[in-house]
Amino acid sequence: MFRKALYVLALTSAAFSATAAMAHPRLIGATPAANATVAAPTRIQLTFSENLVGQFSGIDLTMTEMPGMKMGPMKINGVAATVAPDGKTLVVALARPLARGTYKLNYHVVSADTHRIQGTYTFKVN
Repeated sequence: MFRKALYVLALTSAAFSATAAMAHPRLIGATPAANATVAAPTRIQLTFSENLVGQFSGIDLTMTEMPGMKMGPMKINGVAATVAPDGKTLVVALARPLARGTYKLNYHVVSADTHRIQGTYTFKVN
């Protein structure tokens, strides 16, 4: 009986440790934050729960609304992302501050254990 209980305990422990090791990265913080209204940023930061692989991680930024805007959404060019020294933060230094309007940010990241996630959120610049 003791041997069977020990076997069950070992299997349960293995299952929980494997689950933790196979966790997907989660977005745990962002500047600007989702749905926030901010002054014109010159930098965007996304912090994740896992270490990232920089060459497979990045963002696409699109202006979706602007006062007086008559055209469709406009992709913001020159957006290059790097991974900060902490390994978990994706940093985008913008060439110039963003203009007033609403922006859609699409991100895609690959964690060090090769899990890929993507997500989207919007924010406004006042």
